[in-house]
Amino acid sequence: MQEKMAMIKEFRQLYGGSPTGLAYAPGRLEILGNHTDYNQGVVLSAAIDRGTFFALSPVGQGGDGVCRIHDLRSGDTVEFRLDQLEHPQAGDWANYVKGVIVELHKRGATVPPFQAAIRSTIPLSAGMSSSAALEMAAALALCKLAGLSLSTLELARIGQSCENNYVGARTGLMDQITSLNGRADHLVFSDFRSLAVTPVPMPSGVALIVANSMVKHVLTGAYNERRIRCEEAVAELARHWPGVQALRDVTRQQLDEYRPQLDATTYRRALHVVGENERVFAGIKALRRQDLEAFGGLLFASHESSRVNFENSCPELDALVELGKSLPGIVGARLSGGGFGGISVHLVRQEQAAEFARRLAAAWQSRTGRALDPIICRAADGGRLLEVAPDA
Repeated sequence: MQEKMAMIKEFRQLYGGSPTGLAYAPGRLEILGNHTDYNQGVVLSAAIDRGTFFALSPVGQGGDGVCRIHDLRSGDTVEFRLDQLEHPQAGDWANYVKGVIVELHKRGATVPPFQAAIRSTIPLSAGMSSSAALEMAAALALCKLAGLSLSTLELARIGQSCENNYVGARTGLMDQITSLNGRADHLVFSDFRSLAVTPVPMPSGVALIVANSMVKHVLTGAYNERRIRCEEAVAELARHWPGVQALRDVTRQQLDEYRPQLDATTYRRALHVVGENERVFAGIKALRRQDLEAFGGLLFASHESSRVNFENSCPELDALVELGKSLPGIVGARLSGGGFGGISVHLVRQEQAAEFARRLAAAWQSRTGRALDPIICRAADGGRLLEVAPDA
């Protein structure tokens, strides 16, 4: 792998020796199932062929006890001590690594001082979960450094706890689970009640095209408000339906029956999540019968629900979906990820993908006066440790 060798070479140039641990974790695209994970629902997602490398080596007894992480993309270096991680610094990208270390410490792991470098091909703050990719790559490498073996589920929980408890975003498990469980040419079906993960074959002859709205999303405030609304809906519905523990348990009929007991905003937030769970199950059925048109229609319906019910779209994402819908080769499109900015994902017929990307960029330029660089992605394998040959 060319990128792996480049990572090792850059690490050697930076620190004077090869890394003792090297891990890679991909970004992800949410295909269907928006904001369902923390509602114990279901998601169809894909690990993609864009990701983050995390290379490290121990500092050793002769060091100063300080950990260093160098970002090869930005040129930034962050330094910190392992006994001074109690208070995260707002806006520090290294929080996604520090939080992982804190979670490993909670599990009894001893992480020695280390020097590290990261290299990523995932656009930052664009809805492809660069944060989860960094967390999972770091967790894999740090576990090797600490001599700890954990399941993929426990690694995913470490990443979620890092975001919930250290970064301050009440995110679910979808990003981390997808990053670790991806399979080439497959979607990842995740059930966030049972935590079962199942690969679902991608339809042949289609491509995933990502368009970055360049609206930087910050999830903590808006994300947390949406989650609170979902919890409020569950609390009210559980008064009438004792079996309701999460929106996963709520049918559209139940939601509509007790609509008068919910304020309008809470109802629409819950309707989005209930509808997304329905769309995931319908999407799997459509894929199994190779009904691309039906599957694409579910993507469009998902985006409309995000726009109207969950209100986690934005004018730029709406425009990208609208423009894509008018172009030859389109199957379906929607926002992907937390929303409030970030990316749209377009399911396009493979033979028309390059032309679709070109025309989408031209239409965007004409409408907004701004450049657009669509990325043609494929579903790829999940996160893993990589071998480093001696004196590589």
